[in-house]
Amino acid sequence: MDWKRKMIQEKRKGDDLDEDTWAAQEGVPSFDEPFIQKYLDGRDALIVQENRLRSDHAFRESLSPMAREACAIVADIRAQERKTLWNRNFEDNLAELAEGNEASIHPGMMFGMAKDRMESSKLWRIVRKMPKGALLHCHMSATGALDTLIDDALRTDGMCIWSTAPLSSPLALQTNQFMFRHCSTVQSGGTVSIWSDSYTPEALVSLQDAADSFPENGRDGFKAWVMSRVTITTERSIRHHDGLDDIWTRFRTCFPIADSLVRYEPLFRKYVWRILTQLNEDGVRWVDIRSDFVMPFYSAGANEPDDGFDNYMKILQETIETFKQSEEGKGFWGARIIWTSIRSFDTRTIVEDMMECIRLKIEFPDLICGYDFVGQEDQGRPLAELTPEIFWFRKRCREEGVELPFYFHAGETLGTGSETDENLFDAILLGTRRIGHGFSLYKHPLLIDMVKEKKILIESCPISNEVLRLTASILSHPLPALLARGVSCCLANDDPAMLGHATSGMSHDFWQALQGWENLGLDGLASLAENSVRYASFGDCNQKQWTQEVRDGAFGTGLRAQCMKQWAAEFEKFCQWVVLEYGAEYGGEMEE
Repeated sequence: MDWKRKMIQEKRKGDDLDEDTWAAQEGVPSFDEPFIQKYLDGRDALIVQENRLRSDHAFRESLSPMAREACAIVADIRAQERKTLWNRNFEDNLAELAEGNEASIHPGMMFGMAKDRMESSKLWRIVRKMPKGALLHCHMSATGALDTLIDDALRTDGMCIWSTAPLSSPLALQTNQFMFRHCSTVQSGGTVSIWSDSYTPEALVSLQDAADSFPENGRDGFKAWVMSRVTITTERSIRHHDGLDDIWTRFRTCFPIADSLVRYEPLFRKYVWRILTQLNEDGVRWVDIRSDFVMPFYSAGANEPDDGFDNYMKILQETIETFKQSEEGKGFWGARIIWTSIRSFDTRTIVEDMMECIRLKIEFPDLICGYDFVGQEDQGRPLAELTPEIFWFRKRCREEGVELPFYFHAGETLGTGSETDENLFDAILLGTRRIGHGFSLYKHPLLIDMVKEKKILIESCPISNEVLRLTASILSHPLPALLARGVSCCLANDDPAMLGHATSGMSHDFWQALQGWENLGLDGLASLAENSVRYASFGDCNQKQWTQEVRDGAFGTGLRAQCMKQWAAEFEKFCQWVVLEYGAEYGGEMEE
């Protein structure tokens, strides 16, 4: 803690000497006084004592000298950029306001407003290169590059668009539901324009024709319009006075549109490959990706949907294995699916979905790794209401001899004591291995102790929580409170394609955390990455085996241990790069 004490004293050196003389004459003690030093020693000891309770304490203590030096360099770069890149003086603020521009620039500002400036920083270059371990919380149709997916669709013969009503007015363009599907029998130029009042609802229209005839700027305007319907803009996300239900109403409309593109085999193959490529380039070596099975899947050239999702699974498994063997997939460990049911659906629909999950788990045992419910928690059925279905599912899994552990979304809410907030109780009692979001967990001291005891990981998604209005910015996110209480957490990007990341990678969430929280640092960020590897779903195991693997970490002998050792080696190499690249310009003393 000496460096912090020196910093305090350095600040006082700039004070007016006459003022110091006056203070001495009035009997105000200096920092050299023994009792002031004793107070500061006690203060430092108290901070150290609290830091020992942090979930990343053991990781920080085990850092190599090279890693400690890299962490000190990154801390210096962060401090410098807070004073330069993220600071605007009073006169500059006035000038920007006079021009009608935003005046406020500060570290930890809202993601949508910070993104361009963020990506120009040295800290961004460092975070981009950092090995991030595993992505444990993301959703299939909201993870890949949707703009490129639209381009792929426009180049694919037989792709069509249809809408529930004519898209003939500005209001209709923003509100009417539309989707895509393949149908090779639709002839180009053979139907009424979807942009016309005379369009017949649900009639298929050639996608190429529709794009070329879009009312504003043709094909380019069409692509921009589709993107506006499958993403959440910054302007919309910052309207906190409209509440969570408002933003979720818009968010829900994005998924059917995106799914209708993803669920056609030729597009799906490219889409998955692109996700894996971008993740690997971003230092993500494994992904547990959630997927629901509501929108049907179309095999290549088919005009009618498949009967079930066998081919979907087969293609996904083939793509993952082929990618791992490719040059682009060098170093990538793999991917698995967490099957998800929509929490707002009725009992029969959910049970039938559970049955299909078990059937396909038996057919594709290495691909499906767990089960979850998705959809807005505040508007869906709480886990307490779904308990009969959950116990039925667990019983059927035992009867069929399959392992399908729970990875429940829980606590993604601003509520306190609400049904949604209480999903945390049920998730823990029902044996979830990880909790998606866990945003409201910090309000529950008893549950925090249970999560720690049961070795449950929190999959935290800071940017998602911000864009979907749970928090105004990274500065008010509750994850630091969980880390301080010793809860194991990791970072994830949730729905990057729809939330403004413009990439499948995790660098934006890592950067926000590093820049936003003073006591995290590169070492704390690395601990979150290590946790993601420790808790990834590498293979099937029962609860006892899972707990043992998580506790053993890199000291075991299985795939988890191998991957943790590989990540540690990558992180050490990365730290060496930081020192070589920036050590001559930056340097500092790490906190004891």
